[in-house]
Amino acid sequence: MEKMSRVTTALGSNSITGRTMFCHLDAPANAISVCRDATQVVVAGRNIFKIYAVEEEQFVEKLNLRVGRKPSLNFSCADVMWHQMEENLLATAATNGAVVTWNLGKPSRNKQDQLFTEHKRTVNKVCFHPTEVYMLLSGSQDGFMKCFDLRKKESVNTFSGQSESVRDVQFSMKDYFTFAASFENGNVQLWDIRRPDRYERMFTAHTGPVFCCDWHPDDRGWLATGGRDKMVKVWDMTTNRAKEVYCVQTIASVARVKWRPERKFHLATCSMMVDHNIYVWDIRRPFIPFATFEEHKDVTTGIVWRHQHDPHYLLSGSKDSTLYQHMFKDATRPVDKANPEGLCFGLMGDLAFAVNESLINSDASRKPYPGGDRRYPFFSFKKPNPTEQFAHVSSALSVFETDLDSNRMDWFVKTAQLYLLSGKPFIELCDHNAKVARELKRPQVSTTWTMLRIMFSDPATGPNHNLSKLGSLPLMNSFSMKEMGPEGRLERCKGESRQENIHLEPGNSHISNNNEENEETEGSDGATEYMFGDAELDDDDLYTMEHDNQTVAEEQVYTLPPEAFQLRHEIIDNPSAPEHLQPDKADSPHVSGNEAEVTCLTPIESFSLISISQPLYSPNLHGSSFCPIVREMLNHYAEHGDVQMAVSVLIVLGERIRKEIDDLTQEHWYMSYIDLLQRFELWNVSNEVIKLSTCSAITCLNQTSTTLHINCSNCKRPMSNKGWICDRCRQCASACAVCHHVVKGLFVWCQGCSHGGHLEHIMTWLKNNSHCPAGCGHLCEYT
Repeated sequence: MEKMSRVTTALGSNSITGRTMFCHLDAPANAISVCRDATQVVVAGRNIFKIYAVEEEQFVEKLNLRVGRKPSLNFSCADVMWHQMEENLLATAATNGAVVTWNLGKPSRNKQDQLFTEHKRTVNKVCFHPTEVYMLLSGSQDGFMKCFDLRKKESVNTFSGQSESVRDVQFSMKDYFTFAASFENGNVQLWDIRRPDRYERMFTAHTGPVFCCDWHPDDRGWLATGGRDKMVKVWDMTTNRAKEVYCVQTIASVARVKWRPERKFHLATCSMMVDHNIYVWDIRRPFIPFATFEEHKDVTTGIVWRHQHDPHYLLSGSKDSTLYQHMFKDATRPVDKANPEGLCFGLMGDLAFAVNESLINSDASRKPYPGGDRRYPFFSFKKPNPTEQFAHVSSALSVFETDLDSNRMDWFVKTAQLYLLSGKPFIELCDHNAKVARELKRPQVSTTWTMLRIMFSDPATGPNHNLSKLGSLPLMNSFSMKEMGPEGRLERCKGESRQENIHLEPGNSHISNNNEENEETEGSDGATEYMFGDAELDDDDLYTMEHDNQTVAEEQVYTLPPEAFQLRHEIIDNPSAPEHLQPDKADSPHVSGNEAEVTCLTPIESFSLISISQPLYSPNLHGSSFCPIVREMLNHYAEHGDVQMAVSVLIVLGERIRKEIDDLTQEHWYMSYIDLLQRFELWNVSNEVIKLSTCSAITCLNQTSTTLHINCSNCKRPMSNKGWICDRCRQCASACAVCHHVVKGLFVWCQGCSHGGHLEHIMTWLKNNSHCPAGCGHLCEYT
């Protein structure tokens, strides 16, 4: 673990020397902090509060601040800060809501100096003012920030962030009165310590909690923030509105962020879970870490650069109960191991493949893609910048083209535009989407929508009454040995034909009072054939399942369907009845031939082997029974690249299927589909999908980084305060130019002169007038 390389840094009259080293702690650490001269480090946690001397070869324990037989919860620390001006002054944030200061100059064993118990919940962060010795700031889980004057026994100011929890507070390095606070709702606020009533500025920095923030030590306007959305963002606070200038994408939630001294574009981060490494990023290249420290075996909880002017040493504490000093020269450089290859699909199905030139130089037949406008200018070639301190790798780009006609994505665009995902009953949505898929020559998708309708809709309550017939399949009375053969099947067909003729005779005692029973009995064979795969039906047949109630001609009844194999013997068209029945029925002069053929089936049914008196399935089968099948179907579509179908079914089925699929899978499907929609510039469809989604990570996409700029209609200047009164001209900004009353609902205005008012008033005015109702002389037009 210990590397033998050594570095010496000259800092004025002092010099820092050392190597990569570590020591074992008595318990996991929650936070660490170093003293001003970089010779000592304090480690704090729930069960540890010690000071170590950082020597050239090792860490040496100097002082244990947990004293007493039964240490109180004041020693259970969530954060610790060592004052950078007063070397004997420490502050800790306790898990019981206390803020404690410690005076190392006290002669007694107990170094506790002051105790502030004004917070009601856990204190997450404490921060000393960089130039004021007695000013201490705290942020708590109760949503409040408090400023303490250490010469007094109570806080001097209380700041309410109007949020659930304050995760971090940091004084600005350059602005004396300014501090930043980050919150669990994703917001970052800037406060002036002289004005506890209202924040100076607030903006949404992340989707989810913002766990940490850090001011740049040299550039007064840069603020770095890290959150649960796995991003580190750098904000320029010198402009009127906070501007995101850099964004680094990490692989886990960001728990700590610290700017690297003497390196303007470098910062260090560690994760709150999953990832144990410490990364140093160059924010100009946000995809690959500049350096990585991989020594810890558990989550890193605290990082701090050893000296504010030394970029070579980094100290860290972890839940693995170790304290490390990392030397920058010993860090792993991921760039050296990066594979300079890339693979990407284009919207039209083209495949672009970039590979190191050294691997293909031997192949003379390959020609690198020159770029430019083939179908559209979709490649941008970056020019090398000699000022960048990054390794330059030259890759050859090859493009594998597809035929435009064979791989068109028109079906995707038309499907996205024509699909209905909400606004109508479930049955109508399925019908419409099935029709769209069928018209676009996608029979499998169309059949899927049809089956979803059948599975999850009540058969008795549909716009098509024929759908209810699916719930009344015939009662299968018997299966005989003769019916199992081809001759038995033929004879059964003859019997049904004869039975049909008997039902149609007005004087027959078997005639039914309800014609729908005949239709269901005749149509049931079609349904049974479909369910067992013996016949293929169109999608519409799934709903109707009807046959014409007409007498079938004799020759059609005895005609066999085409067979896939040669018949072994000739089938007799008119098979005779069983021998023991022929003398009785054939000699009777009162029985017709047709009736004789029908009645001959009665003795055959007496030889049945199986008798079923219940329906094949329950007509009221609950839709939840099909959820496992639908889940497999959605996974099938997603695995084959059709996330459009997976997301559309998720939205249409709603709560019927949503609980069957985990949230991460749903989020992945949604993000993939939204990305495709936005690449095809289908912005309206994309927003509709985001709005209809129930995943919290998806629904917030329309709410992040969205700012509405409102200008006053009188002075034309931006509105800075909330409400209807402009803070500059003191006029009502949303007054109707016709009735002169305040517009509290829908407001319409002219983009040319900025005057407007109630929608109905403006429409009525412009029917008879062409000039602005405010009298400015502008020719307004409502379209």
